[in-house]
Amino acid sequence: MKQQIGLGGSCHWCTEAIFSSLKGVESVEQGWFKSSENSSQFSEAIRLRFDPHKISLTDLIAIHIDTHSATSEHSMREKYRSAIYAYTSAQCEAAQHALDLKQADYNKPLITHILLAGEFKHSPSQYQNYYFSNPNKPFCEVRINPKLAMLLTHYHDNVDSSKLTHLV
Repeated sequence: MKQQIGLGGSCHWCTEAIFSSLKGVESVEQGWFKSSENSSQFSEAIRLRFDPHKISLTDLIAIHIDTHSATSEHSMREKYRSAIYAYTSAQCEAAQHALDLKQADYNKPLITHILLAGEFKHSPSQYQNYYFSNPNKPFCEVRINPKLAMLLTHYHDNVDSSKLTHLV
């Protein structure tokens, strides 16, 4: 049975490219999420559907933590909230366990919030699949390619290398 999860933390163009490159990820939509809490504001994020028999939620969260500034309280943190948007209480528990495991890799505390998924708004259609439609744009070359190179190095077993042949 397929699952979905939301992830936020950096530019959704970057996040979309990373998670679109993984085995077991069936679809990635970029846009803005807010949690189901009334006080939540929208922030850039992706919503992805995945096959947990091909990639685990723990692996997805580890990749998420390692590909954005998950310990940094910077000035753009409201726009780029470090978050996992869960759809069930079981996902919240699994996400917390994954964060607890990943914390051992970092000297500073992870600031990633686990939130119940609320409303999701898509970004405009011309920005969907941004990286794979525009891999030679300066933003993609400067910001996204280094993240994808790190993904290939540290998570090669999870990467669908046929999608990243230009980096290999």
